[in-house]
Amino acid sequence: MNASAERNTQPDDPARANDASAYLTCTDLHAYYGESYIVQGVSLTVRRNEILALLGRNGAGKTSMLRTIARASQPSLRRGEIWLDGQALHTLKDFQAARAGVGLVPEDRRIIGGLTVEQNLIVAQVAPSIGWSLEQIYDRFPRLAERRRQEATTLSGGEQQMLAIARMLARDLKLVLLDEPYEGLAPQIVREIESIVADIREHGITAIIVEQNAIAALELADRAVIVDMGQIAFSGSAREVLDDKELREEYLAI
Repeated sequence: MNASAERNTQPDDPARANDASAYLTCTDLHAYYGESYIVQGVSLTVRRNEILALLGRNGAGKTSMLRTIARASQPSLRRGEIWLDGQALHTLKDFQAARAGVGLVPEDRRIIGGLTVEQNLIVAQVAPSIGWSLEQIYDRFPRLAERRRQEATTLSGGEQQMLAIARMLARDLKLVLLDEPYEGLAPQIVREIESIVADIREHGITAIIVEQNAIAALELADRAVIVDMGQIAFSGSAREVLDDKELREEYLAI
């Protein structure tokens, strides 16, 4: 593939932007931290049950894009539209987007101190009949089942990441946004997290993953978007990025 030719087609493929099968559609997003222009006219689409790897160098704007989609208070979205499964997210606040099925797992995981593993899960449940039950969660996360009575912040880093993801599943989740889920984890735990993300896709959940371990993210993802200075520099299949050394060296330094 000619990387420079592909980059000239960005932002996202226009045919995909009008794709009736798109589950998440972000159109011309402009977001700011104060007066700092962070997300600069980004458009992208994700289909139902698709895993999208959102990649780029440090400071490229990846986390800002996740937070914009999750409707976090910062950065502030000043222009653009976000639609998930036919519902407008761009008009919502963060707690409303969460109720609409958006789950953000931030890099710091936001485990609630002073509560056990099970209490962290129960707090996340809107109602017992919505989202995964505790039994379903413990079946998929046996480590959490073993530690259900343990104070959650005393878990290992990998176990805390599992808990952060499980907490999202305890709600009626449609879209999970994962920010650096492999950060600081041993390779064996990374593989376990990968298996969990692949598994939840089979339960009808769509995912966007931001990860510095680009190769691991690409091997898991269906498609990839590369961000550079708040704009999309590439959008295509994950395999294209894995196969294009020039593209990886230019934008990912790998």
